Amino acid sequence: MTATQQRAEAGESSGSLWHNRDFLVFWIGETLSLLGTQVTNLALPLTAIVAFDATDEQVGVLRFLQLAPYLGLALVFGVWVDRSRRRRVMLGANLSRMVLIALVPLLYWLHALDMVTLLVIACAVGIASVLFDVSWMSYVPTLVRDPRNYVEAGAKMGVSSSAADVAGPGLAGLLVGALTAPVALVANAFSYLVSVISLLLIRTVEPRPDPTAAKRRMLPELRDGLGWVLRNPILRALALVGFCCNFSMITVWTMFLLYGTRDLHLGSATLGTVFATASVGGLIGAAVSRKVIRRFRLGTVYLVAQSALLLGPVLIVLASGPRPVMVGMFILSFFTTYLGLGVANVIVVSLRQTSTPPSMMGRMTAVFRTLLFGGGALGGLSAGLLSGALGPEGALTVAAIGSAAVVIGLVVSPVTRLRGLPPATPDPVREPAHGRAGRHWGPDSDKAL
Repeated sequence: MTATQQRAEAGESSGSLWHNRDFLVFWIGETLSLLGTQVTNLALPLTAIVAFDATDEQVGVLRFLQLAPYLGLALVFGVWVDRSRRRRVMLGANLSRMVLIALVPLLYWLHALDMVTLLVIACAVGIASVLFDVSWMSYVPTLVRDPRNYVEAGAKMGVSSSAADVAGPGLAGLLVGALTAPVALVANAFSYLVSVISLLLIRTVEPRPDPTAAKRRMLPELRDGLGWVLRNPILRALALVGFCCNFSMITVWTMFLLYGTRDLHLGSATLGTVFATASVGGLIGAAVSRKVIRRFRLGTVYLVAQSALLLGPVLIVLASGPRPVMVGMFILSFFTTYLGLGVANVIVVSLRQTSTPPSMMGRMTAVFRTLLFGGGALGGLSAGLLSGALGPEGALTVAAIGSAAVVIGLVVSPVTRLRGLPPATPDPVREPAHGRAGRHWGPDSDKAL
C-alpha cells in the first residue's frame, strides 16, 4: 500500500471527513469557487441591465444561455466523464471559466464589450460549468469512499453552497456598487484560480477508468442512464420535483431582480443584502439537516423542506406597505425558500447515492443535471418573457401560483413515504465474490454528490 493510500484509508477509517485531508482541500477550493460563481450570477445580468440597458427579454435570454448547455450537453458529458479521469477534466473546465470570466472586465476596459459578446461569454461559461459539475459530483467519492460518510459529505457541500448563497450576493452587491458590474467579475476569475490550485494539491491517486468503457457506444449508454432514472420510482420522483423546483427558483430569482431593479429601484447593494440575508436560511438548513434527518422520518422531512421551497415565493407577492416592510417580506421569502433547499438537498443527494450502482453513477448524475439545470434554463427564459408580457409584478404572481401548485405532486411522491435511507445499491457487474460492492466503492466509482 502506498503512502497516499494509507493516508486515504486513515481518513476513511477515522469516522469523520474532518480527518480526510484531500476532501477538505477540495471542499475549501470548491467553496471559494461557489462564492465567486454567486458574484457572477448577480454581476452578469446587472452588467446587461446597467451597461447596455437590456430589456426584460434580453435578461431572460442571458439567464437561459447560462444554463441552456445543461439541456444539450450534460448527458453527453456524463458519458465522456465515465471514460476519463475527472480531476483533469475539472482542471480544464475551471481554467476555461477563469479565462472567460476575466474577458468581461478586460473587454469592458477596452470598450469592446457589447450585448452579443456578453451573451456568447455567458453561454461558453455555461458549457464549462456543465463539464465541471458532471465531473466533480462523480469525483468526490474518490475521496469519500465509505457510504456512511455520504450524508456528512452532502451536508458539508450543502453548507458550502448555502454559505456562498449567503456571502456571495452581498459581496457581489458591494463589488458592483464600488467597482461596476463588469469589474466585479475579477473576483470570480480569482476564485476559479483558487479552485484550480486546490485540485492540484490533492494527493489521492484517481484510478484509471474502466478500459472497456471507451469501447461502449454513446447512444446506448445515454439510454441506459435515462432509463435507470425513469424506471426507479424514487429517482424519477426526485428528478421531476427537482425540475419544478429549479424552474420555480430561477424564474422567481430573475423576475425579482427585474422587479427590484426597475419597479422598486432597489440599488445593487440592497439587492445583494436581500439575497445574502435571506440565504442564511440555506446555511441553517444544511447545518441542521443531519440532526433533523436522524430525529424524524426521512419522507416527512423531505415533504416539509420541499414545501417550504415551493411556497416561499408567495411571500413576495404578498409583500406590501412601507419600503422596509416590503424588503423584510422579500428577505423572509428567500429565507424560507433557501431553508427548505438546504435540508432537501442533503436528502436528495443521499437518496441518489444509495439508489444507483457505481457503474451508472456518472450517467445518473448527467440525467439529473440535465433536468435540474434544464428547469433553471427554461425558468430564466420564461421569467424574461413573462416579465415582458405582464410586467415583473404580474409575472411574479403567476410564478408563485405555479410553484405552490407543485406541492400537490409532492404530497403523492413515493419519497414522502420513506422512513429512512434505503441500503446502497450494489453494482452487479463489478460486485466481487465476497459481496461488498454495495458497501464500498470500486476504483471506477461514479457516485455523485
